[in-house]
Amino acid sequence: MLLKNGFLINPRTNTCEPSDIRFSDGIIQEIGLPLRAEEGEEVLDISGLTVAPGLIDTHVHFRDPGLTYKEDIHTGALAAARGGFTSVICMANTKPTVDSPEVLADILSRAEKENIRIYQTASVSRGLKGEALNDFMALSKAGACGFTDDGIPLLDAAFCFEAMKQAAALKLPISLHEEDKTFIANNGVNAGETADKLGIEGSPALAEEVMVARDCMLALHTQASVVIQHISSGNSVALVRLAKQMGADIHAEATPHHFTLTEEAVLTYGTLAKMNPPLRCEKDRLAIIQGLRDGTIDLIATDHAPHSAEEKARTITEAPSGITGLETSLGLGVTSLVKPGHLTLMELLEKMTSNPAALYHLPGGSVEVSAPADFVIFDPEEKWTVDGFLSKSSNSPFKGRELYGKIHFTICGGRIVYHA
Repeated sequence: MLLKNGFLINPRTNTCEPSDIRFSDGIIQEIGLPLRAEEGEEVLDISGLTVAPGLIDTHVHFRDPGLTYKEDIHTGALAAARGGFTSVICMANTKPTVDSPEVLADILSRAEKENIRIYQTASVSRGLKGEALNDFMALSKAGACGFTDDGIPLLDAAFCFEAMKQAAALKLPISLHEEDKTFIANNGVNAGETADKLGIEGSPALAEEVMVARDCMLALHTQASVVIQHISSGNSVALVRLAKQMGADIHAEATPHHFTLTEEAVLTYGTLAKMNPPLRCEKDRLAIIQGLRDGTIDLIATDHAPHSAEEKARTITEAPSGITGLETSLGLGVTSLVKPGHLTLMELLEKMTSNPAALYHLPGGSVEVSAPADFVIFDPEEKWTVDGFLSKSSNSPFKGRELYGKIHFTICGGRIVYHA
């Protein structure tokens, strides 16, 4: 296939220019201007559209195995492709937990049948109990791309320290859910004005910050590649910034909901705005944006967390936390970060393509000759409305929102896997 008349933005090479792109057998063969179509070659005219590396999400929940009424590998892949993602990394808190080569092999074998690249983490601890360390070497050989007990914090500092050392020895990332539960009465809503209005105690930023402070120092001393997942507190951002300055190999994820919304959204959207960690104050939102601007936060990840309508219909203290995020991520980034001038489109895409690829040692993340033919093709100036989901679940406060950045095509391995 030949992509004609696109505008290429490629963060890894700092390319920002009109380009034609030829690819075959799933690999980019030639980039230039102009390229002439060869005999029998399919041509896709993308005049007026931006072409970038296929997006990469380092933090998704496909709920498979065990909770497939919320999502499964196939519907998750469809939602990802619609959102411009050609690679996703699934969390390990499934049922059963991904804590054995057998469970991991089952997921990866089924994932191979989908039209996007699906990678799988393994849990740090057996059964997510935070007591017995998994066999990192065996899980790595079985295909785990990293380790995480996401959803559950590693409360034992010595245990976390040993896990970091083992991950570092394998040169694989370890991703941490930062939450000291001793400070939390009710999860999913920030301990502040909104919680007071709802008559609940909520979850204070302190619960995150004390864990981030600890793990920044553990990261410094182990030199492990440590990811602070779904960062929500301005103080946490400052701690990560300091740890980077000290020489720690530490990274942080920001979700679109945390750089777009504040705790007041819970009063408007109810349980659809219940997150873990929760939406916090405007000063925290602005600190996250500043962290994205200065590179403290180097990843944008959705924490795609589908739940059924019945579950989200429960009371604010009983409903599960999380939102579906794959299909709105790019639009929210363009609308909330690029349009107001916080980030350039190049900087936004860097945190959604080349940075995650480099951290997780993935083959995608760049549009270069000999690289995989993975692309998102979109119009950053075109508006669209969030009106439906390919995910099994639609638990999102962004339903009905008008966003910039309409996706026209997603191409993975040289095949069109989504078109508007």
